[in-house]
Amino acid sequence: MNAYPIVYTQNPPVKRSRLTVFFRLFMLIPHAVVSFFYGIAAFFVLLFAWSAIVFTARYPAGMYDFVAGWLRFQSRMYAYALLVVDEFPPFDGGEHPEYPVQIKIAAPAESYSRLKAFFRFILAIPILIVQYAFEIWLFVVAVGIWFVAVIMGTTSPGLTEAMRFPFSYYVRSTGYMYLLTDQYPPFSETETYVPVAPAAA
Repeated sequence: MNAYPIVYTQNPPVKRSRLTVFFRLFMLIPHAVVSFFYGIAAFFVLLFAWSAIVFTARYPAGMYDFVAGWLRFQSRMYAYALLVVDEFPPFDGGEHPEYPVQIKIAAPAESYSRLKAFFRFILAIPILIVQYAFEIWLFVVAVGIWFVAVIMGTTSPGLTEAMRFPFSYYVRSTGYMYLLTDQYPPFSETETYVPVAPAAA
């Protein structure tokens, strides 16, 4: 079984801050502003990266790093929004190993399939359907976490564990749609990230 180059892990708290949970949407306003501009930049970088892969079968390292950073930023922001964690997420796409949500992404592959890149949107249609179902799941569980955390000041591990698999799949599948890998995102979490040596300059 091949190792998947994108892995999501989480370390959610049990004790919660009622105040920051209650006002979570307001707490997200600064990140929403940053996300707007970051996302526009990522969109254009992805367009250039798509063209580069289609014509050269390579993902330019600078573009790859930028898109990988966008995926990390976006994933941490969503994890905070959905109450997986309480720690305020950083405003950049760095790795931040101290943060309780980790998105590990291998270095770019030596080459990519031009055909798979060209038809990526069509290939991703089933993924988008699964993502939609998981988004409903995540929202429902997040509402449950919100009520429990505001009333009790704690969250049972069972509730946050219910977020792990759908969020993990969301991160893997989004990385696939961002062209970071040619491998179709697996449902199995036995496939794990393996560090890859950076490509030679």
